[in-house]
Amino acid sequence: MTLRKTFQLWNILIAILLVGLYLSNSATLFTLTYFTELIIMVTRMLQTSGTARVKIGLTAIFLMIAIGQIIFCEQFIPDHTGWRSWPIRLFAVLIIFVPMVISRYVTVGKYSEFYLPSVREAATISFAEFHSGIRRISDALKGLNSRRGKLTSDNFKELLNNFSRNDSFRYVNAGSLTEDYFTAAAATMDDPRLYVVISNTGSATSEILSVFTAKHFNHASLSFDREMETVISYNGGERVYPPGLNREMVAYFMKKKDASILVYSLPCPAKDKRLILDKIREINANGSAYNALGLVLKHSFRPNIMFCSQFVYRMLELAGVVYFTKPDGKVEPMDFIEQDFYRVLKFEYELKL
Repeated sequence: MTLRKTFQLWNILIAILLVGLYLSNSATLFTLTYFTELIIMVTRMLQTSGTARVKIGLTAIFLMIAIGQIIFCEQFIPDHTGWRSWPIRLFAVLIIFVPMVISRYVTVGKYSEFYLPSVREAATISFAEFHSGIRRISDALKGLNSRRGKLTSDNFKELLNNFSRNDSFRYVNAGSLTEDYFTAAAATMDDPRLYVVISNTGSATSEILSVFTAKHFNHASLSFDREMETVISYNGGERVYPPGLNREMVAYFMKKKDASILVYSLPCPAKDKRLILDKIREINANGSAYNALGLVLKHSFRPNIMFCSQFVYRMLELAGVVYFTKPDGKVEPMDFIEQDFYRVLKFEYELKL
């Protein structure tokens, strides 16, 4: 009974601290809370028996969330006072639970060895483990230091604005591809090759992803022709169309001075290219959405909700020309190059913008 009362008292204390945090309107206190939570979550996760890949992935996710949390409170909390600050502070408190929700999803839905620590388990973290967690996070932050220019408030603001346009549960994009596109794609059937386009666009999503993937290229597209007149992929729609399946122009890739594009090709007979084009027409008619949550959860809630590399892989798989095996939700843009063990791809050219 004494132990039970202790934990009840502990829960009450946590509730009081959250209320106090809400009432404080202090960006510094919120930042300290986010950083402490990061240390605890990473420390607990590193103690589990999960694979190194999963641990690295979750560490990157927790780091990205913490950075987003800190940038949010630094940008918005000091600038608002009075009743207008109430919803902002409430949101700042609620996002404290985001890493816990993700941890719960991963542990229950995917990996039984991962779990959200209870108050009792959290109390068992020793000083040595806590210090080890700080050291690991410090090492990770040193690795991020060389790419800190990409973690700008402008990129995070753009990313947050784009998230409001996304929906990972229902289709928000339909009919964005015109008949002109399908006519242009159909005219390429005499070309017995399909083109895989890997790009470094400079978009906010691409820049932030590059920090955690340590990859220079973070976007993948398909083209039916070598000159990239029929490039298509899942993207944010450039604020013209809703996020989902959209046509891409070369101008789409020119968001920074050192943007670059790698174009590869692989054999794909006309009948297989038509199969892909028919599927694209079907998606365009039925609807699509960009799988923003899938970047973290590696799961699609509906068939036509995908992210860029997931889409490219599925189309290659549909046509029977995919050349490596991997769950489509885990395919990254650079996999199309790095997983080409049998040299199926032919390098066509690099375009520096």
